[in-house]
Amino acid sequence: MNTRWIINKNIDKQVVSDLSNALSIDENLATLLVQRGITNYDEAKDFFRPSLDHLHDPFLMKDMDKAVERIKKAYESGEKILIYGDYDVDGTTAVALIYTYLKNFIGKKKIEFYIPDRYDEGYGISYKGIDYAAENGFSLVIVLDCGIKAVDKIEYANSRNIDFIICDHHRPGDEIPNAVAVLDSKRSDCEYPYKELSGCGVGFKLITALSMSLNRPIEEVYELLDLVAVSIAADIVPITGENRVLAYYGLLLINKNPRPGLEAVLGHANVHRVEEEAPATSEQPQNVLNKEVTISDLVFMIGPRINAAGRLEKASDSVRLLIAERKEHAEKLASSINDLNVRRREFDNNITAEALLMIQQNEKLRNAKSTVIFNENWHKGVIGIVASRLTDSYYRPTIVLTRSNNLITGSARSIKSFDIYDAIDNCSDLLEHFGGHKYAAGLSLKPENLDEFARRFEEYVANNIDNEELIPELNVDLEIDFSDITPKFVRILKQFAPFGPGNMAPVFLSKNVIDTGSSRPVGGQDKKHLKLSMTQKNDNDIVMPGIAFQKGADYQRVNSKEPFSICYCIEKNFWQGKTNLQLNVKDIKFEDDEDNNTDIIEK
Repeated sequence: MNTRWIINKNIDKQVVSDLSNALSIDENLATLLVQRGITNYDEAKDFFRPSLDHLHDPFLMKDMDKAVERIKKAYESGEKILIYGDYDVDGTTAVALIYTYLKNFIGKKKIEFYIPDRYDEGYGISYKGIDYAAENGFSLVIVLDCGIKAVDKIEYANSRNIDFIICDHHRPGDEIPNAVAVLDSKRSDCEYPYKELSGCGVGFKLITALSMSLNRPIEEVYELLDLVAVSIAADIVPITGENRVLAYYGLLLINKNPRPGLEAVLGHANVHRVEEEAPATSEQPQNVLNKEVTISDLVFMIGPRINAAGRLEKASDSVRLLIAERKEHAEKLASSINDLNVRRREFDNNITAEALLMIQQNEKLRNAKSTVIFNENWHKGVIGIVASRLTDSYYRPTIVLTRSNNLITGSARSIKSFDIYDAIDNCSDLLEHFGGHKYAAGLSLKPENLDEFARRFEEYVANNIDNEELIPELNVDLEIDFSDITPKFVRILKQFAPFGPGNMAPVFLSKNVIDTGSSRPVGGQDKKHLKLSMTQKNDNDIVMPGIAFQKGADYQRVNSKEPFSICYCIEKNFWQGKTNLQLNVKDIKFEDDEDNNTDIIEK
């Protein structure tokens, strides 16, 4: 598919100039800041120097006082507390966070965690989980990353005299469950200032409030920020406001002193710790990571491995990994989970290939505005990943479905401008249950409703999406020349991190680029990637290395010295112990192509 480049030109030049002078930085960097809503010195200071003092009072969240009082009552009266969480990364990190914190002052015999089985119990609070709590003497259940729609389940729990505290971040339904406390900043009656916390982030606010109420050291809370950072990255929530602060300090922990479970997973992801020469004040060498761990690493290397246990077997193993205190125990769990991740990739690749073939061979599917695809033999644990792959390939709202016991269950993924939650909600009378948000959701339905659901979903999408929206877009922050990429520019740009939704790594555009003659296709037998060595026609003295994934087919044109434009992010490449600057090329357009100008739009 051809990608449209959207260049951000709607910037007040006077504001840029004033900010440039106030911060003593060049106007390119000042432009990037203004694009992020930063227009003066104080805002820039807060952006570049995130502080835990910027976090909001947790008691601003609706029902927080009730949640804290109920936990204190359970602690003081010796009740047993069950910590219940979803089986994905956000849920398992949240459970690990609450369990680890409560363990500081509640005996291990009084707390336990519970992760529902993806296949036996499905998503969210289950009747089986409630029965487990009742049969094992748990009078209080703290639910994390799910539960906001569990109205009937909470009524059942109430009938069994079990109190629930719900900590969720998904969009509520029309009715809030009748639990002791329901913490969710997306509640219409919740005035908490920040609405984009992860499920683990809501759990973090709970233990912050509990720490304040019990007058315990706040360091016990801050020591768990590494788990919050992993949840923020893996759940793809915006890295703005509080999430930016939490992610920033969580990454500091991971890079300086990762918990045994995360260190073991990093090792299996080939981000090993190496010994550094002992400082002058110590005779012992220090263990340091051989690269700086970023949000991207958490998304692509840590998240999938932690998720793999819940996708293929038991997510409780991921919690055990995250709460492990001994390195030997953590390594054993990490090795097992890494093996599961290898199996997960095999399922993922095979099912994606089958799904793509189904679309290619079906004219109706090829020409639709959405993709709804079903195979009863597909592995339930990877259909969310497959939905993402299909969305990348065909760029349209996508739902991938498979059989789960007597129901059909599925995962939905969307494109930039389309709210897939609303589309599913429009068909809710055909569903058993569903939940999620604008870009991702889960659902289940009876087999007899599948055809009608697919028809109505496609009808809704077709009536509510423009053809223009079905063309992938690449947002470009700034057009620069290679000569603008100075050491100072790169040093300050690094401080824009952590990057993620709401604060994406800046994308730059450079024109009149030509090959130096050293570019080559790479990537195994398929040679599907392109290793670049580039310069610009107006300045041949500056040579920039780059990597363009999935662009190996462009090699012949690049090698012919045909001029082209590139969109890219500036990054550091770590290879064989060495660190080099590299351009991560997102897209290439050749100057002579007829559609080159029409596909580059200024806004």
